[in-house]
Amino acid sequence: MKALITGASSGIGLEMAKYLAKKKYELILVARSKEKLEQIQQKLPTKTTIIALDLSNEQKVKELYILTKNEQIDILINNAGFGSCGNYEDLSLANDLKMIDTNIKAVHILTKSFLKDMINRNHGYILNVASAAAFQPGGPLMATYYATKSYVYSLTEAIYYELKKRKSNISISCLAPGPVHTNFNQVAQVKFGVKAMNSKDVAEYAIDQMFKKKLLIIPGFKMKCAKFFSRFISDKMLLKITYRIQKQKLK
Repeated sequence: MKALITGASSGIGLEMAKYLAKKKYELILVARSKEKLEQIQQKLPTKTTIIALDLSNEQKVKELYILTKNEQIDILINNAGFGSCGNYEDLSLANDLKMIDTNIKAVHILTKSFLKDMINRNHGYILNVASAAAFQPGGPLMATYYATKSYVYSLTEAIYYELKKRKSNISISCLAPGPVHTNFNQVAQVKFGVKAMNSKDVAEYAIDQMFKKKLLIIPGFKMKCAKFFSRFISDKMLLKITYRIQKQKLK
């Protein structure tokens, strides 16, 4: 059995790799830093292949699929992604586009490519990592990030239902965590205003739920409650609340 994980050099992706290694899965780990991947490779107890590349480069994403398409990937985990915080017009357009390429285009390309192979074998799991941000009407001060995660959630939901109607044996899931202790806040240059979850706990919960073929995976009781009660709040009020939360993050 073999799993491919993007964004595997730290945080949730790294913890997922460790957890699947304990379950004796062979791994293909993808991230930008070859040095970090080599360090991880030496510590994992199972056969691990590393591929260092930038998933914001569409051609590199397509090359990744070509490199691995004959590996018979049983699990695809689209975990790579990043965010930024600030007023929309103040943030770098180049960085916004790179975020869209990483958070959306890479996920779309890899999901479509590997899903076709899984359909031919009638076996496989896909786990797309979104965020609790995906459920909000918008994300003031993190507009692009919230929009990208909404895309991931919406895409995953649609594919899930298509597979269900065809009675396919393939499972696709969407992980939507709240704040997690990773290097996300360093990249986004923010600090969390609420208590963050442990990345190991989130990763292991997500994998367990993926194997149960759950569509939506929300770690933590508080985040489950937040999603439930948000349906009783108007979009304008949710935007106001979200803005206040994001403003607290800015350093």
